[in-house]
Amino acid sequence: MQELDFIGVNHNKTSRNYVQRVVDHDKADCATKAKGWGFDYWDGDRQYGYGGMVYDGRWLPIAERIAVHYGLKPGMKVLDVGCGKGFLLYELTQAVPGLEVCGIDVSGYAIENAKEELKPFLKIGSCTTLPWPDDTFDFVLSVNVFHNLYNYELASALTEMERVGKGAKYNCVESYRNESEKANLLYWQLTCETFFTPKEWLWLYRQVGYIGDYGFIYFE
Repeated sequence: MQELDFIGVNHNKTSRNYVQRVVDHDKADCATKAKGWGFDYWDGDRQYGYGGMVYDGRWLPIAERIAVHYGLKPGMKVLDVGCGKGFLLYELTQAVPGLEVCGIDVSGYAIENAKEELKPFLKIGSCTTLPWPDDTFDFVLSVNVFHNLYNYELASALTEMERVGKGAKYNCVESYRNESEKANLLYWQLTCETFFTPKEWLWLYRQVGYIGDYGFIYFE
């Protein structure tokens, strides 16, 4: 169990005006629309979410780093919990041809508008009840998802990650290390329900028996 940063470089490339986000728009209304996990969140105006999530190849370097670190090989089975439109999963198949991938996401819109090549391998569902038998996957990952759960859902979701995976796991969430990052997270986030420091996440992992690797995204 170790802390790993695969996506920080990409995350930090985006310029954000945290205060302006709450000045220009009704934050409560934006968050309400975002939590519908539909068009507004994925492809609507920026104040509701991604502002248009289109495939542009930015996930390939991340997929390559993940594949190298975990020694992913053709024929291995990989699950992405909260896969969205499947861009990271697609890039994993490019980094490791022959990889068997599956994804699950609560958003029907995301699955319907996923990378075409991935659609047959994606399911609509909740990370608190994964529809696969024990020890199905060689590698299970989740990127920027679990902070969107309520705290009473986290134990189930983490336990499910452990249950379906017989190999390595990686879970990355939004967090904060100081009051400045906490304020930025509160200003910027639209869907976050669990606001934990890294120490609190690590406490939770130990409590529920999650022994996989982990990472954090900070809003500096």
